[in-house]
Parts: sequence; structure tokens; C-alpha cells
Amino acid sequence: MRFGEVKVETTDGQHAFEVQVYLGEVDPNEIRVELYANGAPGTDPIRQEMKPVRYLVGAVGGHVYSGLVPANRPLTDYTARMLPHHDGVAVPLEVARILWQR
Repeated sequence: MRFGEVKVETTDGQHAFEVQVYLGEVDPNEIRVELYANGAPGTDPIRQEMKPVRYLVGAVGGHVYSGLVPANRPLTDYTARMLPHHDGVAVPLEVARILWQR
């Protein structure tokens, strides 16, 4: 699994992210793609789930995910990540199974 191109557009007080992900043979239902930002002093981290919007033609397991976050923080605060997903199971932040975009 790996990340590809990341596009961001800021309009109307929101950052709109589009992230290419390459899952290979992994079922997209077994992962979750999120935008993540560390918590500012006195606040919780931001974890915004991204949604699949289209397949990448010609790429095995290639998908584009999109998500919106408030533009009250700089773009550099956010990074995309992929993590295992199964309903009802929590994945700790420290787990080695999280793939960070940067």
C-alpha cells in the first residue's frame, strides 16, 4: 500500500483534500483513510474520515479519496493516513499498522 498525489484546494473556509491511494490487493473495506492533525493546546486531535470518490483507471487497487477540514488551521497541520478498519475495533495511534502519508 502507498500514497500517490495529494491535491488541496482552499475555498469557503475549508481545505478540500484529494488523495490517491494504491491498495494493491487489499479490500478497500478493510482500511480507513483519514486526515489527521495533532491537537492544539487544550484540544483533541482532528481525525476526519475521507471517502472514496473514484477508481484510478489502469492502477491495481488505485483509488481517490476526498475529505474536508476547516481552514482555521494551516495545511501543513494535516496529513493523510491509512489504517486497518473493522467496525467496533479501535486502533491505537502508536500501532505500526498505520501508514502515514508523510
